[in-house]
Amino acid sequence: MDQFFTNARLIDPEAMTDDMGSLLVRDGVIIGRGGPDDAAPEGATVIDCRGRALAPGIVDWGVKIGEPGERHKESFRSAGLAAAAGGVTTIIARPDTLPPIDTPEALEFVGRRTADAPVNIHHMAALTKSREGREMVEIGFLTDLGAVAFTDGVRVVRDTKLLTRCMTYARGLNALIVGHPQEAGLSQGAAATSGKFSSLYGIPAVSPMAEVMGLDRDLALVAMTGCRWHADQITTAASLPALERARKAGLDVTAGISIHHLTLNEFDVGDYRTFFRFTPPLRSEDDRQAMVQAVADGVIDVIASFHTPQDEESKRLPFEEAAPGAVGLQTLLPAALRLHHQGGLTLPQLLRAMSLNPARRLGLPAGRLSNGAPADLILFDPDAPFIMDRFALLSKSKNTPFDGARMQGRVQGTWVAGRRVFGENT
Repeated sequence: MDQFFTNARLIDPEAMTDDMGSLLVRDGVIIGRGGPDDAAPEGATVIDCRGRALAPGIVDWGVKIGEPGERHKESFRSAGLAAAAGGVTTIIARPDTLPPIDTPEALEFVGRRTADAPVNIHHMAALTKSREGREMVEIGFLTDLGAVAFTDGVRVVRDTKLLTRCMTYARGLNALIVGHPQEAGLSQGAAATSGKFSSLYGIPAVSPMAEVMGLDRDLALVAMTGCRWHADQITTAASLPALERARKAGLDVTAGISIHHLTLNEFDVGDYRTFFRFTPPLRSEDDRQAMVQAVADGVIDVIASFHTPQDEESKRLPFEEAAPGAVGLQTLLPAALRLHHQGGLTLPQLLRAMSLNPARRLGLPAGRLSNGAPADLILFDPDAPFIMDRFALLSKSKNTPFDGARMQGRVQGTWVAGRRVFGENT
């Protein structure tokens, strides 16, 4: 079956181009690109994009799904529906479930549950058993079962000797370790970034240097072991020099950031709204602008939602006691488009960080518009305005900091392997 996307504004993060053209898909695979005036092959289903943007589907790295243990917060089905509506065609799920994904049996269970979702889902596994930082998981078995990376999430492995063993073992299997660069002692209990603002509002805070200290330790261990390593969130300007030095030294390291740290700053916490409670906490405006520039320069490789569903009971608490995190599968694209409309990032730069780079790092074929790539596509109008209503989100949990915000960018259609999973004729 042929599908012919015509009159499309093709956003190609691989070639870094933004041009009008057409795209031909056969049996769920991209087989050719053409000009805006090319005719459709005989018998093909024609999809008129009407000048809107057609791009590779988003690969969202670091999504929390509540199965097992917290299905009331998010299920595979609800996460999949929210992802499709947000232009996310591939979810990279975190292992911080109840219980965590730390055994082959747990990974097999969640692997079977992904059939409920209309999008691709790949899983990371825990790095240590129960994410307690005491004993390494069976990295080899979990890799064989399809784990794409290993991480304890925001729980920093404090035992440096154990982390060194994990990295050494992972290097032998070419497995990827995802770290959370923070000095655990300094960060414990912190809900804001230290400074005049946190002091004025009386919120427990941590210095940005806690991130630098954690990053320096982890990069030293990467240099010692030679493993593949990714920082889940780099959020302060002071961390960037160490990251750049590591790359110049030839270390196999990459880094990501959440969309919330790219579009919000510490002052958004102003009225103690717990939807703005994150780990790590929101940073200064200077740090935020430095991170946007780092994405533009390619120092920060990946932008992700870090989708973390929390129920109302977890958020209706004093700010420092509230559960951190926000949902983001449906808000990732319009929030990222803020950076485009403000002139900080082009559409190819955004899609490079949200689609191409995470797919490449994880060894997935997605994130491209080139021949042979899977037809995981999103069609969106980057200029369409709307008011975000958290109750219209398809996630079970509604904890978004963008509730009531004026945003631009609506997804018109989402395809996974050529099958339409969102939009008309879904």
